[in-house]
Amino acid sequence: MRIAIIAPPWLPVPPRAYGGTEVVLDTLARGLERAGHEVLLFASGNSTCPVPLAWHFDEAVGLGRPDGALVEFRHVIAAYERIRDFDIVHDHTLAGPVYAAGFSDRAVVTTNHGPFGEGLDELYRAICEKVSVIAISHAQAAAALGIRLGGVIHHGVDTEEFPVGSGKGGYALFLGRMVAAKGVHVAAQVALAAGVPLIIAAKCSEPAEKSYFEQQVEPLLGQGVEFVGEVDQAGKRELLGGATCLLNPIVWPEPFGMVMLEALACGTPVVATHRGAAPELVEDGVTGFLADDLPGLVDALKKVSGLDRTRCREVATERFSLARMIDRHLAVYESAIDEAATRRLGYRQ
Repeated sequence: MRIAIIAPPWLPVPPRAYGGTEVVLDTLARGLERAGHEVLLFASGNSTCPVPLAWHFDEAVGLGRPDGALVEFRHVIAAYERIRDFDIVHDHTLAGPVYAAGFSDRAVVTTNHGPFGEGLDELYRAICEKVSVIAISHAQAAAALGIRLGGVIHHGVDTEEFPVGSGKGGYALFLGRMVAAKGVHVAAQVALAAGVPLIIAAKCSEPAEKSYFEQQVEPLLGQGVEFVGEVDQAGKRELLGGATCLLNPIVWPEPFGMVMLEALACGTPVVATHRGAAPELVEDGVTGFLADDLPGLVDALKKVSGLDRTRCREVATERFSLARMIDRHLAVYESAIDEAATRRLGYRQ
């Protein structure tokens, strides 16, 4: 199968540091190629994913641009011109699926990496009869009202790239982005109340991130709570392996949460709030603990070191393997190709 993957233009694939979607796309592209398919990744020119690459922008254009809509459309138009003869297009942008819906005879699949809300539900309802929409968790899919879904596919992880850690660093770890929705301030409050050292490794470069840090997180630093900034992929794996647990007290219904899966791949259990897709990723009492309030999180953090790290790794390998993710994507691709063929036949008649 000839498969074209269109990445957003904001960050390289894989990302140098923070970037959940880009981590997923790197894994997906390499997994599809390893499975024997011809893959082209349309991303930024400074991407280093080891599959054939094409691009419009030599460098990733960065997040939070005021001209972001225009930039994305330029990226998308160039992509669809380049990939005319591919069997299937897997588009991970927002603008691309809308643009692609005008080519009704093409087989196009898109993954929604965000919530089905805030206007995105309108977008996906408008295109779902011509573009197959993939959800990344059942919690996310439950909000896809009136949207025809091509499937629900959990992200996968190549566990060979994540060495199992000892967890003997003696610290809990927060890993992600410096925003209130991720619950960085909650993580600090929990760690202080439990008397457990906490390392915060988070992207903090945009104005809103810096403001949140200064107002709600910085006053909590000290007494065992340390902010080390944003880390690269190697640094992330080292921190995950040494952590007693990943402390992930999200305060919004996050559609997936790749960092939880990466933690499990390192053998590191997860303490998280009972929100979004967390119950689909964390088996309470086995690979971590789920709690609904601050006291529950504090109690979980105090006892999480007693969980079996080997079982965490096994769950990542068994339930979230790269092979399983690839097989499920291929099934959706084949269905989309069949539907596009049916549409072409209808046009000829």
